[in-house]
Amino acid sequence: MKSISTLPESMRAWRVHAWGAEPEETLTLDRVPLPEPGPGELLVRAQVIPLNLNDLERVTGKNMMARPELPVVPGMEVMGVVVAAGEGVGDWLERRVVAMPKQATGGFAEYAVCPVASAFDMPEDIPVPEAGALYFPYHLAWLGLVDRAELQTGEKVLIHAGAGGAGSAAIQLAKQRGATVFATAGSDAKVELCRELGADLAINYATEDFSAIVMSETKNAGVDVVFDPVGESVMGPSMDCTAYNGRYVMIGFASNKAVADEKMIVPRRVAVGNLKLCGVLLAYADNAVAPLMKKAMGWNFCPDALGARAMSEIVEAVRSGGVRPVIGEVSNFEDLPRALTRLRDRLTTGRVLILPD
Repeated sequence: MKSISTLPESMRAWRVHAWGAEPEETLTLDRVPLPEPGPGELLVRAQVIPLNLNDLERVTGKNMMARPELPVVPGMEVMGVVVAAGEGVGDWLERRVVAMPKQATGGFAEYAVCPVASAFDMPEDIPVPEAGALYFPYHLAWLGLVDRAELQTGEKVLIHAGAGGAGSAAIQLAKQRGATVFATAGSDAKVELCRELGADLAINYATEDFSAIVMSETKNAGVDVVFDPVGESVMGPSMDCTAYNGRYVMIGFASNKAVADEKMIVPRRVAVGNLKLCGVLLAYADNAVAPLMKKAMGWNFCPDALGARAMSEIVEAVRSGGVRPVIGEVSNFEDLPRALTRLRDRLTTGRVLILPD
């Protein structure tokens, strides 16, 4: 293992010892040994810990694709500096990165072990905390709109949860590509944020029928692309306003994660819609590992080279002023459970970030 010379023996970490419903009751702040990176892995000293809705699964124990052993440190994303590297890793020491921790856990800590395939350079000219807001939601939006849907200039796109992390990123990236954007959100304040981000039409789904409005505005043709991080509650009416040969991009299942692994898609509904279903899994692997994951799990991981391209385009969009990270809250490390509760209860907009220092 290669490392900088001054690493502590232990670190602070928020851990779950038994599954529970409330983050503030379930997460405990422990001091644990500093982890060591294995082959192909990095140890990242966190400067920013972004929170994600899927982090809640590692608190409640529900709806996980893979169940970790307890006690577990939740946390799917970190931004910081590489302080150690395992065997087979190139010149990564002291590089500033955004990264996904190993097995999508371990991020709620001062240091996290991350596969090098899921780590991407974050240039110094993008400051903290903004630098910590640019990985998961922007990669999801880029993979969904650019790689899966191949969104073109002049097309129309419907973006759900437009004031959230992925939705706010998708609005900006879609406008960058010259699309007409319809966005939905659940309050008047969030609708106004969607407009500020560039949405051509923002709709309060709590008080208005977004499908009817989209159909009226498109002269009953529908939109070319639906960007859906919500799932069950919006899928039917969204398919109703998807155009011929439209692309329906499934990003997440925020409205009801319990159905994420259930039989929910009606084949005839897809057939009569003459539309394309596109899935997005935010997970990267190199060319050597991806076939092994496919054989073992049946999943297709994104090539890490694609992630590097996405990161490069996102950074350049930020530098040009065409994209700005939407940050709803910045909290200190001790307040992480409370911040996660607020994210769960939809009391936030954009990204919720934790500063360990």
